[in-house]
Amino acid sequence: MKISPSRNLKYYSLLFLGLIIQSLNPALSKTISSTNSLTTVFEKSYIKEKLKSNSLKKNQSNKQISFVNPELALNKNIDQSRNLEIQSDKQFQEKNVLYAEGNVLVTYEGNILKADILVYDKLNETINANGNIKLILENQVFNLDELNYDFKNQKGFFLNVKAAIKTKNLLDNLDISSNKSKEIPSTLPTINKKKVLYTPDGINNWIFYTKELKVDKNQWTAEKAIFTNDLLETNQVKFEMNSLKITPKENQLKLKSSLNFLIFEDKLPIPFWFGNRTLTRSEDGYIFDFNDRWTLGLDKVDRDGYFLGRPLKPFNIFKNFVLNLEPQFLIQRSLQGYTKSFVNKDESITSDKVRRDVSFSDYFSLKSELKGEVGEWDLKIDKNLYSFDLDKYSDALRLKFDLSKEIDFLNSKWEKSFFGVFRDRIWNGSLGESEIYFGYGAKMEKVNTWEEDGVQKTEKFKVGIGKFKAEGLNNKNLVSSYKGSIYYSLNQKFPLYVKESTNKYVDKSFNYIFEPVKQGIHLNTKLDALYSLYQDGNHQEYIGFGAGPEFVFGEFKKRYFDYTKLSFMPSYKLKSGDSIFKFDQNSDMFTLDLALDQQLYGPILLKSKATLNLDGNSENYGDFINSSFSINWKKRSYELGIFYQPQNQSGGINITLYGFE
Repeated sequence: MKISPSRNLKYYSLLFLGLIIQSLNPALSKTISSTNSLTTVFEKSYIKEKLKSNSLKKNQSNKQISFVNPELALNKNIDQSRNLEIQSDKQFQEKNVLYAEGNVLVTYEGNILKADILVYDKLNETINANGNIKLILENQVFNLDELNYDFKNQKGFFLNVKAAIKTKNLLDNLDISSNKSKEIPSTLPTINKKKVLYTPDGINNWIFYTKELKVDKNQWTAEKAIFTNDLLETNQVKFEMNSLKITPKENQLKLKSSLNFLIFEDKLPIPFWFGNRTLTRSEDGYIFDFNDRWTLGLDKVDRDGYFLGRPLKPFNIFKNFVLNLEPQFLIQRSLQGYTKSFVNKDESITSDKVRRDVSFSDYFSLKSELKGEVGEWDLKIDKNLYSFDLDKYSDALRLKFDLSKEIDFLNSKWEKSFFGVFRDRIWNGSLGESEIYFGYGAKMEKVNTWEEDGVQKTEKFKVGIGKFKAEGLNNKNLVSSYKGSIYYSLNQKFPLYVKESTNKYVDKSFNYIFEPVKQGIHLNTKLDALYSLYQDGNHQEYIGFGAGPEFVFGEFKKRYFDYTKLSFMPSYKLKSGDSIFKFDQNSDMFTLDLALDQQLYGPILLKSKATLNLDGNSENYGDFINSSFSINWKKRSYELGIFYQPQNQSGGINITLYGFE
C-alpha cells in the first residue's frame, strides 16, 4: 500500500511518537470496514492464534506466539514488502477489538514497537498501548509509559516520553513510506549510555524529555520539554522549552515556544526566547538550529564599547535566498553621549578619528547577511552599519560580497570565487590598522589536510588578482592599483613523544573534557612563500619558515593543574621589495608565536595566545602585535568563555556546545 504525499505530511506533523500510529495504521486500517474481505481473514487468524495460546497454556509453554498472516501477505491489495508482524504471549480478537498482551513486539518495514499491552479498536478507530513502550524508527529511539490515539478525531496523548533523537536523519526516519524493509536486530538500541564518542562535526544527537505530549490534528504540544546534548545525562547543560508547539510544513518541522531557559548544572538558568525555529533538510543532513538569540559584545573601534545584539528570525527573500538580520543597541555609546568611531564630517576615511556628538539614531547598529545560490554559485553578502545617522552613513557602512563555487582543477578540489569589499579594515601586525576603501577581484584557493606516517600536514595554495583603493604604505592618502599574488604554505606536526589513549570514548569520569587528552610532545613547522605584483611595476616577495615544540600534559580529570598545553614557534622571513599599500605590506620579519592553555581549578581554564615582535629593525620591537585572552568554564558537554583581543579592543562571551554519539 502506497502512502500518499498528503498523508506523509500529516504524519510528519505527529513528529516523534506519532510514527507509532503510522507504523501500525497501514495494515490495521484495512480491518476498519466490516465489508472488507480482509476482516474475515483477520478474525479467522486471531481465533487460530487464541486457540494456539490456550494450547500453549495447557502445555505450560512460555514461548512467544508470532502472528504472521499468510493470507494477508499474499492478498493482491497488500504490498508484499509491507508486512506487519505482531508477536506476543497472548493475542486474540473479541468483537471489533484486537488484543495483544505480554512482551508485545510489532515490526513493520524494519521499525519496531514494544509494549506490555496493545489494544486496537477498529470500530472506534482508537489505539492504546501501555507499559514499557519502546519505539525504534531507524536511528530514532523513544521510550514512554502510555500511548493513546483517536484516528477519527486525530487526537491523542503520550505520557512520560524520553527519546534519543538523531537530527540528521530524523525526517527521513519519519517518512516510513520511503523506508525499505530490513532485518530486525537481535539487540535493540537503548537511550541510556555509559560512554560516548565526541563528534567534531557538530551536535547530531539529542535526548528529549516531556511528561505529556499532546496531539491535536497536525499540531503537537507540551507544557514543558527538555532537550540536552549531554548523552550521559549528568545535567551539565539542557534547554528547558516552555509551551512548546510543533507543526509541519512541507519537509520541515516548525518549533515554537514561549520564554525558555538554558540551564547549566541544574543551578544557573539563563532565560532566552527560542522564537520560531525549523528542522530542515540540507545537503549535510538535518540541522537543529540552536543559534544564540542574544549577543553581548565589546567593540571599542566601531561601536564605542559594549553593545547588545538580537539576531532575528531568518527571512526567506525568495527561492534559495535567506536574509539574516541582527539589530544592535550600543550601550556604552548611548551612556557616554558621544562617539570616537568616526572621522570629522567630509574628511578622508584615513584621517584620525575624533570625538563627535551623537543623536538617538547613533545608539543603534545593524549587522546583516544575505546568503543564497545563483546557479551553481554560492553568494554571500555581509553588511555592517555602525550608525543610523545619515550624516555618518558613508563612514558607518561596511560591505563585503563573495561569489564562489568548488571546481576540479589539476586533479584537485579548488574554490573559485569573485569578491568585493567596501570600507574594509585590516590589522597588519606592528603596522597596525589600515583601511581598504574598495576592492574587487577573483581568486582560486585549495586546502589539503592529510596524515602521513603519523605526521599531520596542511597545505594551502592561493592565486588571485584584483583592484584596490586603499591607504598608502607611507602616508594616509588613498592609492589605487591592480594587484596579483601567489601564496603557498605547508604546516606540519611531527610526533616526538605520544602517550596513546586506551580509547576515544569518555564516561562520567571525564567531567571537564569531551574526549581523552592526546598527551605528548610534537614539533610544529611551517613554510610559506608569497609573491605580489602591482600595476606600476612594484613587487614584494618573501620566504618564511618556522619551527617550535608543543607540549600537552595532564588528563584534565583532577581538580587542579591537570592539563597544560604550551607551544612556541619562532618564525623568520626573507623578503625583498615593498607594497604600495599598508594593508598587505610584509612586516615583522622575526616573530615568536606563543600559546598557553592551562587548567587552574576544576573547570576553570585559562587560554592565551600572542605574537611577539623580535624584528630589530621594527619600531615596535619587543611588543605583542597580536594577542587574545580568555577565561573559560569548560565542561564535557559545553564551554562558556569570556575573551578579549587588545589589538582591536574587542571582546565578548562565547558559548559552545559539544556533540556526541
